[in-house]
Amino acid sequence: MSTEKATFGAGCFGASRPYFRQINGVKDAAVGYAGGKTENPTYEDVCSDETGHAEVVEVVFDPSEVSYARVARRFLAQP
Repeated sequence: MSTEKATFGAGCFGASRPYFRQINGVKDAAVGYAGGKTENPTYEDVCSDETGHAEVVEVVFDPSEVSYARVARRFLAQP
């Protein structure tokens, strides 16, 4: 099985992980931070808007089961 990864700036990543895991072909979804100037920031650090980080979700998917376009459309359709 070959997998690919896509990382999306989620704004608030709390609900993103289970939202992506509902898609057949998505093997994993993990949340974290991208960018920024603070090494190993906490959630509180990032929420302060002083670190420059963005909340992101990294989606691991099998392209033989689901396309990147479908994963991206799901991201754009998040409530």
